[in-house]
Amino acid sequence: MLHHGKNPQNGNIKSVWFPIHAAGFNLMVFMLLACHTRAVFSDPGTVPLPDMAIDFSDLRSNTPRKNDMGNEDWTVCNRCETYRPPRAHHCRICHRCIRRMDHHCPWINNCVGELNQKYFIQFLFYTSLASLYAICLVMVTWLWPPKRAAVEEADKEAVYNNNVHLAHCILLLIESALFGLFVTVIFYDQIVSIINDETPIEQLRNRLLKEARKEVTHTRKPKMALLREVFGRGYIICWFFPCNSPPSSGGPAYSYLPNYDV
Repeated sequence: MLHHGKNPQNGNIKSVWFPIHAAGFNLMVFMLLACHTRAVFSDPGTVPLPDMAIDFSDLRSNTPRKNDMGNEDWTVCNRCETYRPPRAHHCRICHRCIRRMDHHCPWINNCVGELNQKYFIQFLFYTSLASLYAICLVMVTWLWPPKRAAVEEADKEAVYNNNVHLAHCILLLIESALFGLFVTVIFYDQIVSIINDETPIEQLRNRLLKEARKEVTHTRKPKMALLREVFGRGYIICWFFPCNSPPSSGGPAYSYLPNYDV
């Protein structure tokens, strides 16, 4: 006898989906903020400065040197006045040498290096995922708006609210699409640089060496081994969480300085 054109089960289903979407989106935002915080406050791999001043006067002769430990790949940074291990580069903003430096990111106000690249990539991943999720939610509410009563649809205030809602949806779609696309491109570039085992600085240097007709010898490791050097050797599911992972056993060690005779 009670037929009002509404199905109470549909209302219950919609009421269930509301907290599910709210919990899912807030969870992604929480992971995004957690990864961003770790990327900001984590050490990117700063090369420690020597306890005592080192005399580099006789290194200005540009003669190649090799220490007793065979660390011929170690170089000298004239700005930090310290020895730096292979694949370390000087950051002009941080004024320090960073191990396996990728770039200095203004989003995190920190360098992206060997020790915090994992958190930076996680930040990009959750940002792009949140942007995609926001696009899907806006599209659903735009294409399938909630039904309103006939009285409300005839009201001028309701028409004004519909126009504001439409403009809001368009702005959210444009913002989410542009920001999500930008972050996704950076995320893809980070993964490719890890798989190719070359940072952007090393890619530019190797390109210049090739143009100068100098041979560049570079032995690439397996792709999974390169990914584990960044994300850790634990379970793959742990790669999605901003927690400390056991370092790869094949990774380089920087606990010592070369014994140069200067």
